[in-house]
This record gives sequence, C-alpha cells and structure tokens, in this order.
Amino acid sequence: MTGLLWLQAAAPDAAPPLASMLFPFIAIFLIFWLLLIRPQQRKQRETEQMLKSIEKGDDVVTAGGLHGKVVGVTDDTLTLEIAAVKGERVRVKVSRARIESRTKGKEES
Repeated sequence: MTGLLWLQAAAPDAAPPLASMLFPFIAIFLIFWLLLIRPQQRKQRETEQMLKSIEKGDDVVTAGGLHGKVVGVTDDTLTLEIAAVKGERVRVKVSRARIESRTKGKEES
C-alpha cells in the first residue's frame, strides 16, 4: 500500500510553464541570428555598395574569373577591356551583378 502512495506522489502535478519551454528556442534563435544571419546581411550590403560604386577605370574580377578594366558603365551592364591583341582591344559586356570584386580603383592607382 505504501508503494502505491509513493507512485501517486511521484506523478507530475502540472505541465512546466510556457516561459521555461520558450527560453531555449529564443536563445537558439538569437545565437543563430548573431552567428549566421547578421554577418550575411552585412556582407550583402557591402557587396551592393561595391557594385554601385564601380566607375570607369576600375579593375574588376567577374564571377567567371575574367580580370578586366571598366571602360564603359550603364545601369545594369559594364564594358570590360580584358586584353589587347595585335593592337586591337578585346572588350566584353558583363552584367553588373556578375562582378565578384574590385581589385583596384582609380583612387588607389
């Protein structure tokens, strides 16, 4: 009989409070945001700023690996001079979004 009373006393009275269940989820989300989302947003802003600031004379690298000098600029496309063959210049048009990095600008030369 005492064993039966002991089992009844060990049964939980109520469910844990909602706040104690939500705290781990909020903590995980906060850590996830600080370590993954925020740095990615910062990098995206820096990339957009770099793409907007490209001008004639800047040296750039495309996503495909082409290195060239910007000789023409429009809203969405850039004209890159990538080589000179037998006195003729080789130029390609590239979407502004496909520029990976700017290696050297006019102010840095």
